[in-house]
Amino acid sequence: MSQSTQAARTCKAGNGRAIVTPPLGVKLAGYFHDRIAKSVHDDLHARALVIEKGDRRLALVSCDLVTMCEEVSAAAKEMIQRECGIPPESALICATHTHTGPELRSDAAMPRSDEYVHGLPRLIADSVRSACDFMFEATLHPGRTEAHGYAFNRLHRRKDGSEVFGLAYSLEGVVAPAGPIDPELQTLTVRDAEGRIRAMAVNYALHPDVIGGGTADFLSADWPGVMARTIASIYGDNVDCLFLQGAAGDVNHQPQILTYMPIKGPRKSEQIGRALAGAAIYCAERAEPMDDLTLDGVMQTIAIPYYTRDAALLEEVKRLRATEKLGPMDKYVLERFESWPYDGKDAAVAIHILRIGEVALAGLPAEIFVRIGLELKQYSPARYTFPVELANTRASTYVPTTDQAERGAYGAWPILSRWLCADAGRRMSDAALKALHAMWDRG
Repeated sequence: MSQSTQAARTCKAGNGRAIVTPPLGVKLAGYFHDRIAKSVHDDLHARALVIEKGDRRLALVSCDLVTMCEEVSAAAKEMIQRECGIPPESALICATHTHTGPELRSDAAMPRSDEYVHGLPRLIADSVRSACDFMFEATLHPGRTEAHGYAFNRLHRRKDGSEVFGLAYSLEGVVAPAGPIDPELQTLTVRDAEGRIRAMAVNYALHPDVIGGGTADFLSADWPGVMARTIASIYGDNVDCLFLQGAAGDVNHQPQILTYMPIKGPRKSEQIGRALAGAAIYCAERAEPMDDLTLDGVMQTIAIPYYTRDAALLEEVKRLRATEKLGPMDKYVLERFESWPYDGKDAAVAIHILRIGEVALAGLPAEIFVRIGLELKQYSPARYTFPVELANTRASTYVPTTDQAERGAYGAWPILSRWLCADAGRRMSDAALKALHAMWDRG
């Protein structure tokens, strides 16, 4: 290989991290009942990867949080631009979706700590600044494999055409899973001039709601944290693994058949984290360097109608009001129905596209059903396409497919889990694909 060929394959890269573990006593996110953090099982982190080629820099930041919100990401991006020269459209900030982390949302079932939320942008920006301060000559290596047996579609189609959430063997009238999974695990590995692995981004579609479930009273990054620690144990403590959550809105870890393997809790979290670390290492150890190191980023906002309260929801609300004992989730539905401010209005939905050579990242601001992620991969012009949910902000809790939006399963319930119109998923996918093709056409 000539020196000129080798030089064309090289760029500069840096990785950094910051601990974002909140103080004990904060409310934990991800459920509708009260959970308070009484201990730290393992720290939460913001992990950053910065890539530079010529006069362009991109930043990826993965945060061990349940979601990302506009006030946090916008403030962090302002600091990142000022201190690192990376414009907002070139910095993607996403959440891993751990359910044993702090609440960030101002309108969630659990109150947040405003003091923690206000300090979070500084920590996220610090992880990027650390990556910029210690950059090195690098090559980038994309890879893919499949990891089966860890992700399962958690929705099921019934005989009457409706859909339901739960374990198939405990439900009546279930015909088959309501959707697929995406078994593909993709990686982008960063090696230094000596060929050592220095950082890795991993894209896979699987809910991190494993280690504690609805009874947790501790803070944890869940299985993405186990994956990161496992990879660091192989390659070195300074190696960062960024988990970029795939389209996992209807995908979780619970096997739909009876099994002797762990199904939840710390043992399950460790099993998944170690296994997916192994799949990521398998990718990394055989991945060839990219010749194409084009860097590009674009962020656009599209208008999508919010869900507007209708007769069907009103009937459900009447039924709930007539119920003597309501659970926390039902009470939240009633509160949201009374205060719903979005009838007849449009949401400003941010679509974020990054290009790193042969790799495309499609950042979407919600929990996205898996079929939408598969569609992005199918029609994308890129060799590798990473759907990245919970990116930058939050336009809805879930975004189901147009078909599934009216079938009644969790993730499609209006107001509680679906904020946008039934066709929002298609509109987001179409906008992302249009932006991807425009980016690749201009080279």
